[in-house]
Amino acid sequence: AYDRYVAICKPLHYGTLLGSRACAHMAAAAWGSGFLHAVLHTANTFSLPLCQGNALDQFFCEIPQILKLSCSDSYLREAGLVVVGACLGLGCFVFLVVSYVQIFRAVLRIPSEQGRHKAFSTCFPHLAVVSLFLSTGIFAYLKPPSISSPVLNLVVSFLYSVVPPAVNPLIYSMRNQELKDALWKLAQWKLFH
Repeated sequence: AYDRYVAICKPLHYGTLLGSRACAHMAAAAWGSGFLHAVLHTANTFSLPLCQGNALDQFFCEIPQILKLSCSDSYLREAGLVVVGACLGLGCFVFLVVSYVQIFRAVLRIPSEQGRHKAFSTCFPHLAVVSLFLSTGIFAYLKPPSISSPVLNLVVSFLYSVVPPAVNPLIYSMRNQELKDALWKLAQWKLFH
């Protein structure tokens, strides 16, 4: 979102605001915080005593599923880490929303229709991928327990962990006219053959 914000709202400063050093700092911050978050969860999870076996109804070990197997009060530490992670995620979400509000305000001030279309077309792939990831993740973790079942949990966790990364390249390449033409031909061939 920051890349698009600078490109649209401060295009003359793009080179200085998003030089190789700034990109390296942002990548290091993202990787470092992700690594720290993973190490904290992993260390805490391995310290939990499991008294209900160790079999999960998932295709990978999710923290909420592991917490259900714990039989001690030490799960409160993990719940605290989940809350901290949720707060960090909320902070990123707020940054994303504020960035896009600024972007949309700047785009709507562009006088030409073609200029607005070009600016919006640079933002929509990112918004589509983020929306897909957030909507499936929110449904996975915030769905009511009344509609929860092992099969639904498995399907939903598959959807939010596999589908967004799988469709990410497709969504980002939809700006490519050759890909659009190829998909249109494929759709027509499937419908009529």
